[in-house]
Amino acid sequence: MSLAQPPKEFTGINQEVNTPKTAVGWPAIYSSVKHVFGAMPVARGIKTLLNLNQKDGIDCPSCAWPDPDGHRSSIGEFCENGAKAIADEATTKKAGPVFFQRYSVKEMAEKSDFWLGQQGRLTHPMLVREGDTHYKKIEWKDAFDIVAKELNTLSLPDEAVFYTSGRSSNEAAFLYQLFIRAYGTNNLPDCSNMCHESSGVALTETLGLGKGSVTLDDFEEAEVIIIMGQNPGTNHPRLLTTLEKAKKKGAKIISINPLFETGLLGFKNPQTMEGLLGKGTTLTDLYLQIKINGDLALLKAACKVLIEKGAIDNEFIKSNTENVEEFLAQFSKVSIENLLEDAGIKQEEFETFCSILEKNSKIIVCWAMGLTQHKNSVATIKEVVNLLLLKGSIGKPGAGTCPVRGHSNVQGDRTVGIMHKPSAAFNETIETNFGFTPPQHHGYDVVEAIEAMYEQKAKVFFALGGNFLSASPDTEYTAQALKNCNLTVQVSTKLNRSHLIHGKTALILPCLGRTDKDFQKSGEQFVSTENSMGVVQKSQGVLEPLSDEMMSEPAIIAQVAHATLGEKYKIDWLSYANDYALIRKDIEKTIAGFKAYEERINKSGGFYLPNQPREGNFNTKTGKAQFSVNPWEPINVKPNEYLMMTIRSHDQFNTTVYGLNDRYRGIFNERRIVFMHPADMLKDAFKNYDKVNIINEFEGVRRIAEAFIIVPYNIPQGCLATYFPEANVLVPLKSRADGSQTPTSKSVVVRLEKI
Repeated sequence: MSLAQPPKEFTGINQEVNTPKTAVGWPAIYSSVKHVFGAMPVARGIKTLLNLNQKDGIDCPSCAWPDPDGHRSSIGEFCENGAKAIADEATTKKAGPVFFQRYSVKEMAEKSDFWLGQQGRLTHPMLVREGDTHYKKIEWKDAFDIVAKELNTLSLPDEAVFYTSGRSSNEAAFLYQLFIRAYGTNNLPDCSNMCHESSGVALTETLGLGKGSVTLDDFEEAEVIIIMGQNPGTNHPRLLTTLEKAKKKGAKIISINPLFETGLLGFKNPQTMEGLLGKGTTLTDLYLQIKINGDLALLKAACKVLIEKGAIDNEFIKSNTENVEEFLAQFSKVSIENLLEDAGIKQEEFETFCSILEKNSKIIVCWAMGLTQHKNSVATIKEVVNLLLLKGSIGKPGAGTCPVRGHSNVQGDRTVGIMHKPSAAFNETIETNFGFTPPQHHGYDVVEAIEAMYEQKAKVFFALGGNFLSASPDTEYTAQALKNCNLTVQVSTKLNRSHLIHGKTALILPCLGRTDKDFQKSGEQFVSTENSMGVVQKSQGVLEPLSDEMMSEPAIIAQVAHATLGEKYKIDWLSYANDYALIRKDIEKTIAGFKAYEERINKSGGFYLPNQPREGNFNTKTGKAQFSVNPWEPINVKPNEYLMMTIRSHDQFNTTVYGLNDRYRGIFNERRIVFMHPADMLKDAFKNYDKVNIINEFEGVRRIAEAFIIVPYNIPQGCLATYFPEANVLVPLKSRADGSQTPTSKSVVVRLEKI
């Protein structure tokens, strides 16, 4: 059995699969209470929850959905997802030196991801060397010396890779990238490369800014809200409250997704009596169940109809856009019938869709990884922009783009410098402010970093948070890449599989979480983050750390930088660890939009960063928004093959598994699931709950995900859905989105083999 993948045994589906008609309500409250108070004493749990997402409180370490600018509920400004994340981080369980004496690395790797996460907070720095069977406790100074020695003996700085997860604060991320560039490389892959990189590329090229253009208030003014490739009920539950408010103000809500997601159909708001005792709110007015990767075909067909009907904003187009002639010219060769067949949408549904768009101009389009993880993802998101530009739905209240980020500060990390392709202007600012010339060449993104480690061109891997192995594609290839390194370092709060598939030498460095109090020499510290809508806000922990041996992320980075670079440059690394205000002062000098950072971050609720598209301005070469021509090419799937997408379960956030249930899809006590249409099962002679292997053979390489259970489900024919990270082994590293290099986790060609 490969230890790089979760164990392949079944826990067993313990009841018939029946999907509920509504989401949230009492079951979400019960689940939240169960997770929080099952992980910590009641008083600790209440204290944490009362501070979660409050102004000057704890910024939720889960998703990046924004908090209201004005009033916030004093008893429940969080969702079930946030409660699970808090329970996971603020648990009183510990995984300390005794735990690592009890379990060898091999024994831990044989456990499930759920088991690993349940062992508690990491409390001491730990080391394992080549030939060792167990991690052993190490002193912090010795750990920093190991990192520094390894980095300083590399032939070139580019032989080191520095990964970042979206949990890190602005302060930690800025200090991290400053150290890495002072060290001499731009090898800064981050989790954006695997999720919303396609959004950033498409939006930058068309609108001049790789972020969304709306605020939370815009939803209450919108006439139409389109939710594409997204399951808010599981991944961003507080979006459901926003949609309910918009619905009550008259907005039409259109959902576009291969699966019918319960939260988009029926929502029981747990903060209202109507939501708790009533039937709930039917959110979606129109649900288009497209085939996997049918989004671009649908959008292109809609654009053609709107143009033919003259239901476009010619004045806006003339004043604010370019390339419209080339864009319009393509439609003489576009067949709506062919596009709808590829999208998997009936003519009547499509006509209803177009009718809604025709009559309204205040349109918001939200999307997540259902759009960003295909080969044509950049093109698809550009087509979203085309639709909005046709309707004049950019740069006015109630309208615009809304890529919904999946991790709490993934957008902030990128804002403050976590990027493998820095601009010349950014490099110049670094040189001016810090007195060294940063590397000018581009560094590795995630897939390039994996290839470099596999080929032993990169020999040190350093991860600031995250679970790199389980988040990445092509699990077995990625595992070998990590094992080829001389040193792997993980800055972490909890145990995960990336600690167990490691380099010849491996370090685990335990860090403080968002919930923990953080005292440094200058006193108690706070950090800041940026949400999906560009609000920079304060986050301050309220709990005593479980161990005196934990260090904050900024402190760890400062110590590594000091040990590695010493006094090579006139940068006092350790002073940053003593007082995070010094980091914010340098962010203010380096990054546009952070003027008076310290003053504004201490104002209740934080502040908005500049957003030109929101104001109707576009930072493109010509100052105008760009129409684009995005050809549609269906994915070639043979008769015995299927198009598979990886998805999250409800008891999961990214690679963190909180439990074994997927409540809103009717799955309990099992994760090794493949959702399949009953007609496809009949065609290929499968029965309910048959056990199968899933096989991908991209470019002649056989990849196999062993031991999955077929569940009959309402999914378009020819399509399958499976959970990650269990199915990540099937995602080819070399299958990437054009223009962004994001792995194509949402469109994997596979076949099934009965076992």
